[in-house]
Amino acid sequence: MDDVKRTFHYNACAHAFSGRFTRPIQHDIEVQAPVALPTTGGHGNSRIENFRVKEFASFKAAYSHVSGSEHKDGDKVFHTTLATATIEGLNILDVITADRVVSRVSSFWVNPEHESHFSFSGSQFENLKIAGHPVKVELKSRLIAELPKFSDVNKELANNEKFRKMAQDSYPSASYDVTKHNGVIFCSLATDLSAEAPGVTPKGHVFQVPHFGKVFLAEVLVEPWRRTLTMIRVELGSPVGGAGTAGQSGVNGRPYPPIPPNTGS
Repeated sequence: MDDVKRTFHYNACAHAFSGRFTRPIQHDIEVQAPVALPTTGGHGNSRIENFRVKEFASFKAAYSHVSGSEHKDGDKVFHTTLATATIEGLNILDVITADRVVSRVSSFWVNPEHESHFSFSGSQFENLKIAGHPVKVELKSRLIAELPKFSDVNKELANNEKFRKMAQDSYPSASYDVTKHNGVIFCSLATDLSAEAPGVTPKGHVFQVPHFGKVFLAEVLVEPWRRTLTMIRVELGSPVGGAGTAGQSGVNGRPYPPIPPNTGS
């Protein structure tokens, strides 16, 4: 075991809503309720209420929070990080509505472990609807709380066919081999989607909505020292063009000097 003194560098950010419209109007939506954590830790928050972009997008309230701190448990020293983004009363083109959307990512690192531990517990959709009809979205992925480390996710990708298919469905090209990821795994917490709205079809973690576009749910970017969760992402088609996100949060953090992999010291 080495006796190198290490400093933990925190990193967390979150925002509730952002996007752009390209037709029939050109309009960039500034990042709403953004917040970022300094590398020294601490906490921060941001809130905005009664937001509206013409009749295209609106919400009643949006708020985000980040924090990073150290605590001791016996001889162990933990560094914990949290990022949360919440949006209430969401309405996008009167097609996508939700009472509440929560994106929550937390992590901890304990010396002298090489890897951080992550969780998405608390992330949720409340009364999510498409075209006025309720949609079923099951957030039951083992990724939420049972695969805390990157090595756990990597092993799941190699050995669990269902998880591998879910990750594969997240890519537009079926020829891409998700097991050859070079340290970046893209997938979703959504494991089971269904819709009652006429013409709305699910595939993987995506709803295809006629004359609206695509709705991507609970997307996760998994990296060795970072997790990013985007609860709603839209790619708008005819007659309105554009893109946007609702409920995005991300955390990481690591010690410096870094601990060499596979040694625990």
